[in-house]
Amino acid sequence: MAKTGMDAVIKQMLDGHVARIEEKLNRDVLAVFGQIMFGLEHRVRDAITALGESDRRTSAAVILDTDGGIVEVVERMVDVIRHFYKDVQFVIVDRAMSAGTIFAMSGDSIMMDYFSVLGPIDPQVFKGDRFVPALSYLHQFERLIAKDSEGGLSSAEYALLSKLDLAELHQFEQARDLSVTLLKKWLTTYKFKDWTTTDGSRTPVTDEMRTQRAQQIAEALSDNRQWHSHGRGISRDTLQGDDIRLKVDDLGADPELQRLAREYHHCLSDLMLSTRARNLVQSRAYF
Repeated sequence: MAKTGMDAVIKQMLDGHVARIEEKLNRDVLAVFGQIMFGLEHRVRDAITALGESDRRTSAAVILDTDGGIVEVVERMVDVIRHFYKDVQFVIVDRAMSAGTIFAMSGDSIMMDYFSVLGPIDPQVFKGDRFVPALSYLHQFERLIAKDSEGGLSSAEYALLSKLDLAELHQFEQARDLSVTLLKKWLTTYKFKDWTTTDGSRTPVTDEMRTQRAQQIAEALSDNRQWHSHGRGISRDTLQGDDIRLKVDDLGADPELQRLAREYHHCLSDLMLSTRARNLVQSRAYF
């Protein structure tokens, strides 16, 4: 982020927010805000290593706010965070969309309140100079192929189909498959690690059952026919509902923590707006 004459004042204010949340949670706090782009993983690494081995806790709270980005960057950030921390909690005050949702699924726990949202895991890839949702292209391709097999393709649709880049479509497929693979891996490894018996019958939970539940969640979150919009928010109630059945802790159950997290979120959001920063990472030793 660009340096200004107000840096010292801003850092002191933000450090105060971080200190209060760390005391409340007894965890190191790592804030990750903005677009998930190449280079962000380096700043996450630097923010954690700046804490110093002797001062670093074994658990962390990641306060995350993002509209998504590149899933390969998410994978590297998770590798970095898990190198240092045994237990990771994600705190979503506002939103963690697309790749941000996949990021949150790498946590041992997720905290949201009634206002917080995750999003469909429709991976975004660069096309030209902008991000595009990969599944939208794949579904349109599949629709045109199915219509062609039935002999119902119009001349305009045929022209559109012939212009699609097969290599690009393969890239979209790989992005989709990677998103699902990572979500399943992290849910079974971290989120479901303490799921030992079912809620109703108290049946022992097997590794196969954990994998099946992770697959069901991945399929539900990647079904953009259900969500209709790449940017549609999925609330805590919906995540815990019958279709997805993902346990999400209630940030609102602790009003003091909810207030602290919101105040910190407001400060970081205002800072990003004023500096026009694409993203931001902070720990108590890094800004």
